[in-house]
Amino acid sequence: MAKLQLGELQFNYSMVGPANAPVIVFSNSLGANLTMWEPQIEFFQKKFRVLTYDQRGHGQTDVPEQSFQFDDLAYDVVRLIDALDIDRVHFVGLSMGGMTALGLAIKYPERLLSVAASNCVASFSPEARQTWTERASSVSANGLESILEATIQRWFTETTISNRPDDIAGVRAMILNTTIDGYVGCCGAIRDLNYLEGIASIGVKTLLIGGTYDLGTPPTEMKKMASLIPDSKYIELDTAHVSNLEAPTEFNQTLDHFLSEV
Repeated sequence: MAKLQLGELQFNYSMVGPANAPVIVFSNSLGANLTMWEPQIEFFQKKFRVLTYDQRGHGQTDVPEQSFQFDDLAYDVVRLIDALDIDRVHFVGLSMGGMTALGLAIKYPERLLSVAASNCVASFSPEARQTWTERASSVSANGLESILEATIQRWFTETTISNRPDDIAGVRAMILNTTIDGYVGCCGAIRDLNYLEGIASIGVKTLLIGGTYDLGTPPTEMKKMASLIPDSKYIELDTAHVSNLEAPTEFNQTLDHFLSEV
């Protein structure tokens, strides 16, 4: 891992794989960090230059003092690849990372070879926005422990939670490693997310990956996005919210097939 100073924030990132290969960037979800992509790093580093990074306020990346929006998270990626002298990338994100992918595809399509947005939505209802406000308040007052088990229940099916206790223990530790300010700041960006009107303008090759049992970003919403994004492809996996960790083989195969077509 390495650090880069981008404006007022220091970003933590890692890059592995052949130096002359196409670059694929993986972007983490809320409450996670770049280590969530280990199954994908292992699979894709053979033929891609794999760049992972910690979103602001997550892992070892700084959190700003002021509030921020998703356009800022998208611009973080542009600043990162600029600093690394990378022109265009394949971009893969899950949940918050998937929303970042949508922002990049709308705002900076010239920097993308393709996008894969997994387990995400493009906007929230007023009721859902209120839920994000309440979650941020709970974490501010009581820490991440207050939402830990509810998060695990959203992220994975009961079968996975029961059958893979060591993996789930690692995920719990990853969540608790997130800074409270970073988590709360990103909750605010997610609450105010509004890319629904913009996604019809997306012109880069787009893959959407959903989870059959994902209650937070349900398949119905992802299918709606697929109907609005020209020439996009929707694939549904037998997972809950964090599909890349719950079904890594299927996730990798789905993404690999998409990238081979691109």
